[in-house]
Amino acid sequence: MTIEHDILGANILIVDDQDVNVRLLSRLLAEAGYSRVASTMKPAEVCALHRRDNYDLILLDLQMPAMDGFSVMEALKTNEQESYLPVIVLTAQPGHKLRALQAGAKDFISKPFDLVEVKTRIHNMLEVRLLYRKLEAHNKDLERAVSERTAELRESEARYRSLTELASDWYWEQDDHGEFTKVSGPVMEMLGLRVGPLVAGSAPNRDDGWDLAERKALQDSIAARRPFLDFAFHRTNSDGSRQQFRVSGQPMFDQACRFVGYRGIGVEVTSGR
Repeated sequence: MTIEHDILGANILIVDDQDVNVRLLSRLLAEAGYSRVASTMKPAEVCALHRRDNYDLILLDLQMPAMDGFSVMEALKTNEQESYLPVIVLTAQPGHKLRALQAGAKDFISKPFDLVEVKTRIHNMLEVRLLYRKLEAHNKDLERAVSERTAELRESEARYRSLTELASDWYWEQDDHGEFTKVSGPVMEMLGLRVGPLVAGSAPNRDDGWDLAERKALQDSIAARRPFLDFAFHRTNSDGSRQQFRVSGQPMFDQACRFVGYRGIGVEVTSGR
């Protein structure tokens, strides 16, 4: 379907206390091909009608007894489901045009009616209105897709952590400054409190038993933000026993492609003298 088809199928309400104006506008719109045109001569009914039928356009007379067009527009603003006021005001008073626009009307049509002007302003208004609705619907679809994708990623992340914790001796995460933000598994028993061997720039203790060349190679990979798989390193304990480890890690980036840290897994391969 084309935009022209959508425009001619738009839902329109005419609000005027003069029957002659209602009949004139209804006939004009019907002759132009508009197929969904309703009317009321009771301005107090407009809000209820709009909540029920959700009009694409309201042609609203400003000068009506009991409740004028300005009061109708104020009442329409209370509709929580409608942030856009789809109103063209009908007025014979030039001084009312600016006030009407300030009150939220999107356009105006002068009385007595110029039929060419009436058709042009209504068509243009509906084109903008329908494009606005399509954009609004697109944004909602996009928000829904982002929300669903975010939920999928969170679920995937939870599964990943669960599986890696089961498949490895420890799981770890670092922030962009190299500080550990998460360490799970028996890493404290395996490495004691010195999780620092994975942190770039940490000051090595020459008595901690770690191989300094291996540790530097691992630090260089992290500093360069390179992924690494099954990197082997070891330590010699004070009693002469030797522990062999393998660690894998990958850099993490946010949606703006900024580096936010590392995450990875580790496993003790052998332990013995």
